This record gives sequence, structure tokens and C-alpha cells, in this order.
Amino acid sequence: MSSGKIGFDNEKYLQLQSAHIRERIAHFGDKLYLEFGGKLFDDHHASRVLPGFKPDSKLQMLLQLKDDAEIVIVINAADIEKNKVRGDLGITYDVDVVRLYNVFTKIGLYVSSVVLTRYDAQPTAVAFQSRLEALGVRVYHHYAIQGYPSNIPLIMSDEGYGRNDYIETSRRLVVVTAPGPGSGKMATCLSQLYHEHRRGVNAGYAKFETFPIWNLPLRHPVNLAYEAATSDLNDVNMIDPFHLEAYGKTTVNYNRDVEIFPVLSTMFEKILGTSPYKSPTDMGVNMAGLCIVDDEVVCQAARDEIIRRYYTALAGRRKGTSTEDEVYKLELLMKQAGVGVEDRRVVAPALAKEAETGAPAAAMELQDGTILTGRTSDLLGACSALLLNALKHFAGLPDEVLLMSPHVIEPIQNLKVQHLGNINPRLHTDETLYALAICASTDENAARAMAQLDRLRGCEVHSTVILSAVDERIFKRLGVDLTCEPKFD
Repeated sequence: MSSGKIGFDNEKYLQLQSAHIRERIAHFGDKLYLEFGGKLFDDHHASRVLPGFKPDSKLQMLLQLKDDAEIVIVINAADIEKNKVRGDLGITYDVDVVRLYNVFTKIGLYVSSVVLTRYDAQPTAVAFQSRLEALGVRVYHHYAIQGYPSNIPLIMSDEGYGRNDYIETSRRLVVVTAPGPGSGKMATCLSQLYHEHRRGVNAGYAKFETFPIWNLPLRHPVNLAYEAATSDLNDVNMIDPFHLEAYGKTTVNYNRDVEIFPVLSTMFEKILGTSPYKSPTDMGVNMAGLCIVDDEVVCQAARDEIIRRYYTALAGRRKGTSTEDEVYKLELLMKQAGVGVEDRRVVAPALAKEAETGAPAAAMELQDGTILTGRTSDLLGACSALLLNALKHFAGLPDEVLLMSPHVIEPIQNLKVQHLGNINPRLHTDETLYALAICASTDENAARAMAQLDRLRGCEVHSTVILSAVDERIFKRLGVDLTCEPKFD
């Protein structure tokens, strides 16, 4: 755990990043299509491995460019058809497009349109288009191209990119983003370059990915943590061979960009007459590596993240959402980072409490390194007990203080079991917090405990059993980093 230390200068990042993007716009002249990889906001992976990086940093950076920028959101029509879900939020990609549109618009960013890629008049895509148009959003269609991306003669023809709708844009910086990978962001940018060139517009392309960080070593823990985060995609960090050949400098990129670069370079030559880039690294505009102010802090944070990802994969394998290969890859990454599960300080106390009580237990590490535990009782689940113990600790209340009377808890249990069909009468974390909030209106100690909720952010928790989706969601909203043993209660 990083103990609350800062390893990343967020203000420097905002200034450097926006200035660098302005330079790239000026380089191309009329217009820049900027492919935005990863999350535009709620980037909690970046904030965990780069302590000091704020989850909405990229959004704040864009706000500095908002007068020059417009946003195009891209979604694969096939993902709409199969109800593809964002794993971190638990919502489908189409719902997330509407969420992104609303968030961007509310804070003053201009969203000009949505593009449905690989469009084939799928019924759900047609219905989604109607929904967007009812909101006043312009919608464009891009189509699958046979042999993409290697069949360049077809791609660069009226039957390839020429068949795609031309996206009407009005500003110099066009940010192309999506709810998740595989949406077609890069293809959308290149299709627009093709159309712009035919219209005599000097347009360019650049890519904004936070990870891997190109000017950190290949096996730097931050870059290893990126591999851990994308273990399900089989992304592998590698030395950019094109950059090494062109400039004699070692930089880091990832396999998909390196593999596609010769094709991209040929496309640029066909569209622009010459390729503006000599390597995949050249295409990027990421300044994050220049804003690390304490390397050891970010290294430790990244090692912690790799262990957390390993536990997530173990639990995922038990639930059927992760594969054996993901677990093996994360075990290898832990070895490369020089860490093991014993380095996660909350694991041993949680397991010890379970062995002592004979029931599921949980442990929490606070920002100052203090370890607290919670046990299962007739009234509360282990994580609910742990939350109350932590809030009492922060409020300076003795352990024997009862924050909630059994007279408050028992009617809730009765409601759960007798009327709502629950088998387990113990209170989940959300029910515990609601009950505590009610008690806080009449009990001074409960009110003091409730006032400590923000201090849970950045704490670490380990449960000896896989938690319910409700409990996982509550910890996420509280900003607590959670891991679980790969077994059910």
C-alpha cells in the first residue's frame, strides 16, 4: 500500500499534456483526429498505479482545450447486438454511450455525433440510433470491410473507407472515444483522414493512451501493471522496433500497435502521400512519464495493483468470468515484479480471523498502515462489521461502543427474510450504512462514525470469501480497493 504518498504531479500533467496536443494540432494544420484509448474519466487504474493522478485528469485536460475540441463517440454495432457489458461498471456499451454523452455535455464539452461501426442494420442498432436521434444526437454508419486491415487496395477505395459516412465536424481537435476496446476508434479516425484528404483538408491522426508509458523501462512495475490490467486481452508490452531503428532510442509500446504499424504507415502514405510517423511511439501524445515525481512510490503502487489483479482473476476463475490463462499470466507478472500474495498485508489477518472464528472474515489496511478486522456474527456479515470497526476507529470511539442497536437491525433482518425472500438475514454493507445513517439522526456516536466515511478512500480490504455484487459495488463507491479469496460462502 502506498501510505497516501504522492508519486505523480497532476497539475504538471494537465499543463504538459494540453500543450503537447496543441503542438500536434498545429503540426497538421487544419484538423487533428485524436484517438483516446482507455477511460476518459473514472480512470481508477491510473490513479491507483500513479498516486496523485486524479481519475478525471484526462477530462480536465480536455476542458483546457474545450473551445477547440469536439467529441465523437464510437460503438461497434455488433456489441449493441450482443449486449456487451463494461466489466468495471456493469452496464452495456449502448447504455454507456448515452452516459458518456450526458456527462460530456453536462460539463461543457461538445459531443458532435455517435458512429455505429461494423453497421449492418442490426435491429438493436437501428433501435439505438432512434433513441440517440430522439436525444438530438447525430448518428453515422461505418461498415465492415472484407480483409481489414490488410486489404489496403479495397480499404482505400469507394467500396472501403469511401462507403463509410463522412462525419461532419466543425472544430480543429476531434476526440474519438468509445465505451471500450474493439469499438473501431482507429478505423474511424483513418476513414475520416481518407474523406478529409479527398476534400482538400489537411487532417492528421494521433493516439492518446496512458499505458504502457513509452519512456519507462519495459519491465517497470507501472508497465507490468498495465499488462496485468489487460490480461484478458493478451496485450504484451514490447520494445518498439520501428522507433529503435529510426532514432536509436528504446521506447515501450504494446504488441497490437507494433503489429499494425506497417499497415498504418502504408495507409498514411496512400492518404497523405507520405507517413508522418516513423514508429508507433511517434503516433502517441502521452506525457504521463514526465510527471512521475517519486519513482519508488509509483513502483510500490503498481506492485500492489498486480497482486490485486491476480486475486481478481482467481475469483473470476471461480465465478467463470476469467480463464486459466489469465491466472497463469498474472502469476508470471507477479514473479517479474518480484511480489507474491504474502506482500498484500491484509490477507494474513483476514485468514487468521477466519481460522479463529470458523466463519468468513475480512481485514482492512488504513492509510497509516493500521490493520483492522471484521468477523461474521448473527447480525452482520464480516465486511459490514469491518466497515463499522473502521468508522469507529476513525471517530476515536472505543471498540465496545454499539453504533447500531439490535432493535434497529432485527426489523431489517425480518423484512429481508420474511418478506423479501432472502435466506441470509445478516446485513450487507449497503444495508448497514443505511441503518447507520438512520441511527445517526438520534445517536451522537453514530453521527460521528458517519462523518468518517470519506476516510475509507484508498484503504485496502481482503475478504476470505467472494462477496456479493452489492458489497463489491459499495466498496468501489467508497474508494476501497477490494480483493477476495477464490471461494464462496
